[in-house]
Amino acid sequence: MDYLWSAAPEGNGGGPSPVTVRQVHEALSGSREIAYTTVMTVLDRLAKKGAVEQLRDGRAYLYRPAVTRDELTAELMHEALGTVDGADRTSALVRFIDTATPDDAAALRAALAQLERRGEA
Repeated sequence: MDYLWSAAPEGNGGGPSPVTVRQVHEALSGSREIAYTTVMTVLDRLAKKGAVEQLRDGRAYLYRPAVTRDELTAELMHEALGTVDGADRTSALVRFIDTATPDDAAALRAALAQLERRGEA
């Protein structure tokens, strides 16, 4: 996903340009040995999950992210919290915040303040 998010922006849309399996494979091969078919399978699975868009280009497919990094992170956090409810959910949130770094805590405070300002507008 990092490579897809960092792909050069396309035209006026500003979003990442679609890339081929080969481009992703070449980018990943620089840091580790990975099979081309593995990259193809992972991109196909990400497309089925809705995380990437799969665009037909002749006989091949191009891929681009369907969600931003922030959207995917928020979705994963919601999925994790969705496994607990009530007091367990509160406990999980308290535990998370208790282990947060000072920078993380400041970011949480800023995010909550931003949401409160939106609610007042």
